[in-house]
Amino acid sequence: MTMPDTTGADAVDIAIARGLDFDGTAIPQAKLDLYQQVMAMETDRQRSGVSNTMRSRIVRIGVKHLPQADLDPMLIAAGFAPLKDKEVTFYYGGK
Repeated sequence: MTMPDTTGADAVDIAIARGLDFDGTAIPQAKLDLYQQVMAMETDRQRSGVSNTMRSRIVRIGVKHLPQADLDPMLIAAGFAPLKDKEVTFYYGGK
């Protein structure tokens, strides 16, 4: 069995669609069912705008790779709102 690619933005989505974790084990059906149920709800949710979604994704993923001192000025330079106090507390508070 060929191991799936575990890099890139689509790696998790591809693994979920296959029903296999990165180590080749099957994802339990109950987990897949719940994931599909919640994602179906998300499909119907009205979006607030592309820029808002882009910022949310940048923050959610950026905090994994960048310290607050780097991410905040990058957001501002790109024309996004700086990190909110609640985001700083949630993402950086325990570090």
